[in-house]
Amino acid sequence: MVKPPAYREIYNESATNPAGFWLDAASAIDWITPPVTALDESNAPVYRWFPGAELNTCFNALDRHVLAGRGSTTALIYDSAMTGVKKQFTYDQLLTEVSSFAGVLFAQGVTKGDRVIIYLPMIPEALIAMLACARIGAVHSVVFGGFAANELAVRIDDATPTVMVTASGGLEPGRTVEYLPIVEKALALSHGSIRTVIVKERRHVAGLAADFAQTTAHDSTHSPANDQPVTWVTWDDEMARASPSAPVAVAATDPLYILYTSGTTGNPKGIVRDNGGHAVALAWSMKNIYNVHPGDVMWTASDVGWVVGHSYIVYAPLLAGATTVLYEGKPVGTPDAGVFWRIVEDYKVKVLFTAPTALRAIRRVDPNLIESARYDVSSLETLFLAGERLDTETYHWANDGLHCPVVDHWWQTETGWPIAANLRGLAPLAIKPGSPTVPVPGYQIEVLNGKGVPVAAGKEGNIAIRLPMPPGTLAGLWGRADGYEKSYLQVFPGHYATGDSGFIDDDGYIFVMGRTDDVINVAGHRLSTGQLEEALAGHPAVAECAVIGVKDELKGQRASGFVTLKAGVFIENSVLCAELIALVRDKVGPVASFRDVVVLERLPKTRSGKILRKTMRQIVDGEPFIVPPTIEDVTVLEDLTLALVGHPGAMKPA
Repeated sequence: MVKPPAYREIYNESATNPAGFWLDAASAIDWITPPVTALDESNAPVYRWFPGAELNTCFNALDRHVLAGRGSTTALIYDSAMTGVKKQFTYDQLLTEVSSFAGVLFAQGVTKGDRVIIYLPMIPEALIAMLACARIGAVHSVVFGGFAANELAVRIDDATPTVMVTASGGLEPGRTVEYLPIVEKALALSHGSIRTVIVKERRHVAGLAADFAQTTAHDSTHSPANDQPVTWVTWDDEMARASPSAPVAVAATDPLYILYTSGTTGNPKGIVRDNGGHAVALAWSMKNIYNVHPGDVMWTASDVGWVVGHSYIVYAPLLAGATTVLYEGKPVGTPDAGVFWRIVEDYKVKVLFTAPTALRAIRRVDPNLIESARYDVSSLETLFLAGERLDTETYHWANDGLHCPVVDHWWQTETGWPIAANLRGLAPLAIKPGSPTVPVPGYQIEVLNGKGVPVAAGKEGNIAIRLPMPPGTLAGLWGRADGYEKSYLQVFPGHYATGDSGFIDDDGYIFVMGRTDDVINVAGHRLSTGQLEEALAGHPAVAECAVIGVKDELKGQRASGFVTLKAGVFIENSVLCAELIALVRDKVGPVASFRDVVVLERLPKTRSGKILRKTMRQIVDGEPFIVPPTIEDVTVLEDLTLALVGHPGAMKPA
């Protein structure tokens, strides 16, 4: 067996000869016009990768595998814990569906460069619609199914799409969400770029209206605010009459998709991803970071509305010729805390990628991993985690209980693929709990002080990435020519500002401690929320925790902790609080001045699992706040407000 290359050897090559490194990586992609030049520096500090090259991303994800004789290989597995529906698509079958829906879009007047809004639940049609856009050179913008009408409207107005693809509704545990009334309201609020709405009817879903004609009062003359006529059609009817579309050539630098970052209201920030750099980076990552190859099964337990879903549910596994799993459900409650392990057994999953919050949800209900013992999870070689900081307690719980490596890795919507990881396709490095390990080749990471000067090893500061960024990272912000530079490149000239704080140790391992605006300043002492949360998570009764900085007249800020308990744990609040305060004093020191603990049933989170620390801080400080559009369950904020009776000034939303 060939020994995999060492990380340091590969990383040094990417740093000393980036042009040669990425031109070599580009050979994994089928090009219409191959790249000759790797990097276009003419518009620095905003760089472009593979200028002059042409390709089609959908062709690389589907057609080329079929042409290579792998059409009968399973491309997509759909498993809905919400409905019980299970379905599989070979590469041949998926190509047929995608090329047909590309024909549907083309028949509706969508051509290269036009935008399409995709507002769908986690069903195969979401993936098919994304790839169909890529096939004809259209730019897709996926918006979470069930997102509020006003949030959908501002994204419509920003991207100015001509077509929307939606469904009759989606499912949440214990309830259904009707999409069509939300879509109608969004159209009325927007300024009329939408000409056609394509609706996938979910007739088999109990609780959703069975018939499109009965549930919609609109017809082809229905008009939003500016009287632009909108035509409503059904997915199935249009597919029945569709003529398949062939892939079209697009420039490597042409946009593939727009993805709006969470919490955008009024002035949305649409991250633009290109075609060429995106394909090259994701193909490289599958082999070298995830160690996933043709025929392997990768399950990313996320949502296509997030960047994780874009990259590692849809594009990367298919670019690699692997099998991807699309899961509609939750880590617990659909039906129990064993559903993840059931899917691993059923489909022989090699790599599972999810968020730490999903593991903490499972741990809270099943702290001893009893459910996992019911299933054969021996196929699982690696569990990857990203999206929230992975605390060491959750790491050890999963690593020891599952007996496979648990790999924390760190990246952002803006980067589109990992910044730091333990690269499993190379000779793996030792894992340090609490660290996403080392920079991925292509990323030159530095920790800077407030003046932009690098700090010593072990000292916390602002994490920044030296320019140029590697392929696959954001190409810009939609509709804002100078938005990228103003938002990310001016804070530390010559660098991309990640907005995260942390440090690099003597071995070159990166420790990401939290967002820079989550740093707590207690009487002049800067404390990271990650450090404090690490201490709280060490208590055997604690399932999840969050620490925020709240106003303090004497010290400026004080640290306030919020915890949830594991299932079946009974402990007096006064005892728990005393023990947690002692833990922080022991592990962080008296300088933390930690004395506030609130026990909650649930922590407020986004649908991707990020804890809403800013919103929590605003509530505790008595400031007006806006409910984030990405919140998973708004009732959690109401519970939080009730739990803060002892805190001054808790307020309702503005």
